[in-house]
Amino acid sequence: MTFVYQEARLSNGLLVVGEVDQSTHTAAAGFFVRTGARDESSNIMGVSHFLEHMMFKGSAHRTALDVNNDFDEIGASHNAFTSGEMTAFHAHVLPEHIFTAIEILSDILRPALRDEDFEEERGVILEEIAMYEDNPFMRLYEKMMETYYKGHPLSHRVLGTKQTVAALPKDEMSTYFFNRYAADNMVLAVAGPIDFEKVKLEAERLCGQWPRGKPGRIQTPFTPTPSEFTHVMPNTNRAYLGMMMPAPALGDSRRYASSLISQIVGDKEGSKFYWSLVETGLAEEASCSYEGRDGVGEYLVFAACENQNVAKVEKRLRAEMEKLGEALQQEELDRARARIATEIALASERPSGRMHRLGSQWAYGLPPIPIEIEMERIEKLTLNDLRQCLQEFPLKPAVVGRMLAPQG
Repeated sequence: MTFVYQEARLSNGLLVVGEVDQSTHTAAAGFFVRTGARDESSNIMGVSHFLEHMMFKGSAHRTALDVNNDFDEIGASHNAFTSGEMTAFHAHVLPEHIFTAIEILSDILRPALRDEDFEEERGVILEEIAMYEDNPFMRLYEKMMETYYKGHPLSHRVLGTKQTVAALPKDEMSTYFFNRYAADNMVLAVAGPIDFEKVKLEAERLCGQWPRGKPGRIQTPFTPTPSEFTHVMPNTNRAYLGMMMPAPALGDSRRYASSLISQIVGDKEGSKFYWSLVETGLAEEASCSYEGRDGVGEYLVFAACENQNVAKVEKRLRAEMEKLGEALQQEELDRARARIATEIALASERPSGRMHRLGSQWAYGLPPIPIEIEMERIEKLTLNDLRQCLQEFPLKPAVVGRMLAPQG
């Protein structure tokens, strides 16, 4: 497949980007907004995610039922998500329905924010928060993020807390919407057998009157403070262990080496953690992931095991990370490179994957990088490149968290 990249900027600052390939059998479109939990003040934590829910409650022209019916009529696979750094609304359809999909998406991005919908959805989100509190991994992860990013807005929970969601006034949501959902803080990404010039004209018709803004993003200087915590979580029968440490930001060229490092040390099958902890029966799970963000990044190490094995698991994880630089083997690099290349290729085979990649790159402030270029950069990495990255970003946990099962 040969995708041709195109872009255009509307008069109000909305960016339209696309990867066009007339040989594909589906098309995809998505609006990506550079706003998430890190762009909220602490007292309205969760408003980005709450607002995402409200988009599907309808506009001045559609009810919530209309939104669902209209997507169903064109057979759309549609969804939305909110993270710490972006919010996205997207649809994957047959090519003949792409302009209808764009029209529905653009319409719901001007939500009615009705009082009755607001209160109803508040209850839904409070239930969602309660569900997360029953998930040991999510409780551990959220506590680790709060501890690791203490004093930085990335410590904010995406869903917010029971207190912030219960107390959020609708007026605050409206103000947040007008500040963050400005035309020049959004991108429309499309992919597939699309007439890009027509997409641009349609975007101007549908979105050209959206106001500009100056939302920006505060890049808070950050250095994690070493910390540990241990909590007992009721109604669990195993222990959960997490470690977090600095890694390159997503805009840093060393992110490719970090991705390979996390694969080698902590992929769920065939990694050093797997053979040392899972295959030996010491832990049920053991993994390492790299998370690049806007301006910062981190590695997350996670393990699950029996309570009595926590100390042994922690010691084994630290040992594997400490010796990684000298223990790296060429065959491990080759396998990790092949796995990442396969993941990239699989994600890019469908227009929906291309659309998500384009929108996410923009949301993180990255230039559009062709998949072929990224594959080439990964292919050129050597063991020395990985060792250099490990020297600059050593796998030494800054934060260690433990969620233990009750004794007895």
